[in-house]
Order: sequence, then structure tokens, then C-alpha cells
Amino acid sequence: MKISKMQELLEANVLCCEEHLGKHVYSAFGCDLMSDVLAYVTDQAVLLTGLVNPQVIRTALMMDMTCIVFVRSKSPNKEMIELAKEHGIVMMSTSKTLYNACGILYSNGLVGTKEVVK
Repeated sequence: MKISKMQELLEANVLCCEEHLGKHVYSAFGCDLMSDVLAYVTDQAVLLTGLVNPQVIRTALMMDMTCIVFVRSKSPNKEMIELAKEHGIVMMSTSKTLYNACGILYSNGLVGTKEVVK
């Protein structure tokens, strides 16, 4: 799914890197625990989170993510926006909850990451 389509579906405000809205993402992961992101994301995914701190950007960099969506109208500070710009990571903010935002993307064809097998 194109990032621009996600922005439209989530009625999200683009916070930086608008020039990359044409990129594709292939799965999504919704989480506030960055350790879970590191443990379970296995492919090019968009991160949906309510956590707003620089660790979110650093985790996205480690996992080669190209887009972060902050839910519940959360907004990163200038430092985070500059870090995302430096690395070409699109950041958006939506008023939707994490649950609803993930549901909207899933119902429009964006899959989640692989399920955890115990």
C-alpha cells in the first residue's frame, strides 16, 4: 500500500517527508513497546504507535521502516521530526486510536507482520 493511501484512509496529518508519500509499505505493526517491534517485525512495515520519544525513530531505523504513524493525535517534538527528516522517514499523526487505525489499514488490504508461534 502506498503511504499516501494510508494517509488518506487514516485522515492523517503529514509531519515530515511528504516527498516520500509515493513509497510502498507491505505490512503494519501497531505497538507502544519498542522491544516488541524489534522482536516481531520481519519485513518492510509501517509502525503505528502512541509512544512519542526519540526511541521510536531509532527503532524504526533499525527495522528499516519508512513510515511512522502516531495515533490519538500524538505529535513528536522538533528533535524527533528533524531526526526523521535526516533519515527520510515519513511521520504522520491521526486522531484515530491504535486499534481503529490498525483495523482501517487491515480492512483495506495492509497485512500485519507474521504471527508469533509459541
